[in-house]
Amino acid sequence: MEPIARSRFKPPGLTDPRGGKSNGPSMTLVEMELAQVVYRDTSDHHYIFLKEKGGGRRFPIVIGTFEASEIDRQVREKGTPRPLTHELLARTLAALGANVERIVVNDLRDQTFFAEVHVRRGGDAHRIDARPSDAIALAVRLHAPIFAEEAVIESATIP
Repeated sequence: MEPIARSRFKPPGLTDPRGGKSNGPSMTLVEMELAQVVYRDTSDHHYIFLKEKGGGRRFPIVIGTFEASEIDRQVREKGTPRPLTHELLARTLAALGANVERIVVNDLRDQTFFAEVHVRRGGDAHRIDARPSDAIALAVRLHAPIFAEEAVIESATIP
């Protein structure tokens, strides 16, 4: 069994959009990987499962049909005739000389997950609030690493 992949870091100079404070030094991020996309024929709610890279913990996130289709299409490396929203965003970031360093599922409140897209352009780092489904779709498209805060994993992990 591989050791649990964890990394501790506090990105310099970044602020938390929820309160204007940077994450404390005790914030532990765990690298995750997309484990599964689940479609439900009887509902507009579908699921993605994130799994701890090198570990056994995993948790589901409810997502919409469009996002599930986009993530599944990227995993299977199937294109579309014209750019869809996530591809448009990826192209825009590239045209502006910015790159996605990682995405972080950083909170779980009232059964709703929150995420951030960490973007760097030159020497400037930015954290952009996003729905996890959009952030993960972008990460899958750009092969960017996916992380989750330890507290989110502890709250959301299923057996």
